[in-house]
Amino acid sequence: MDKRYKVMTLDEQVAARRQAIEDVLAHPEWTLAQSVRHMRRTMRLTTHELAQLAGLSFRTVQNIERGVSEGTVASVNALLGLLGLKLGVVRADDASG
Repeated sequence: MDKRYKVMTLDEQVAARRQAIEDVLAHPEWTLAQSVRHMRRTMRLTTHELAQLAGLSFRTVQNIERGVSEGTVASVNALLGLLGLKLGVVRADDASG
């Protein structure tokens, strides 16, 4: 946990994750970079901590947050998976197009 903050209890950590989910879902206009940054800050994690939790390199998370890279589907799913979310690709319905 980011040392700039007081250590959160387990209940506070769960509440922070829930808040991050609600915020990201409430703002579909946010870019991936904005969403990841908001998620990380809401959960009071450093970039290094988020990368470790997601099983990604520091540089990958940093590049996604800075908008230098959009990441791969696998890396985005690793980040979103921390919140119980998943990026998906669905086939467009022929009738809707």
